[in-house]
Amino acid sequence: MKTKVSAGFPLGKVAYFVTSNVHKFQEARQVLSEYRLATAKLKVEAVEIQDDSLENIAKYSALDAVKNCGLPVLVEDAGLFVDSLKGFPGPYSKYVYNTVGLKGILKLMKNIENRSAYFKSVVAFVTPEEDPICFVGKVEGKIFLQEKGTSGFGYDPIFEPHEGDGRTFAEMTTEEKNVLSHRGKALRKFAEWYSGAGKRRF
Repeated sequence: MKTKVSAGFPLGKVAYFVTSNVHKFQEARQVLSEYRLATAKLKVEAVEIQDDSLENIAKYSALDAVKNCGLPVLVEDAGLFVDSLKGFPGPYSKYVYNTVGLKGILKLMKNIENRSAYFKSVVAFVTPEEDPICFVGKVEGKIFLQEKGTSGFGYDPIFEPHEGDGRTFAEMTTEEKNVLSHRGKALRKFAEWYSGAGKRRF
């Protein structure tokens, strides 16, 4: 199949990010630009399995994507883990969001005092010759009582990070969110590795 690249960067000077989510891509592009890495969005098929492990999901998608495009690629998977719900929705966050939405999560949390939760992001990098390498980011916070803010995407309107100033992710700019977010942390780990010893391997 044909691979569509969103920018004509030469191979080796760009991070090829496999995602259909434009919000994820914009956040990744901004973070990676801090390390002078350009980011191109690849529109390529990648199977997303159902699994209890974000790492397994990201690795499988990355391997499937690299098989279909033949390029070194990044794949990211993330989940919201709510303590009082025993880690639910976790790796199934996308399915739950698409099924019951924010209102469904808030309904499950009704009258629950412990609203602690965390976001976890796993970025998997793989080349046609190498096994996947994972980079993990995590941010602790809580589920807010109602939706707040219009920025961001997914669960951002109901998640308030502990390291923040009382605002949800959806009340922050992309720049502000990237400083604190699980995705920003995972991508910075990748960028630091890739800019150093990792980059010299490819």
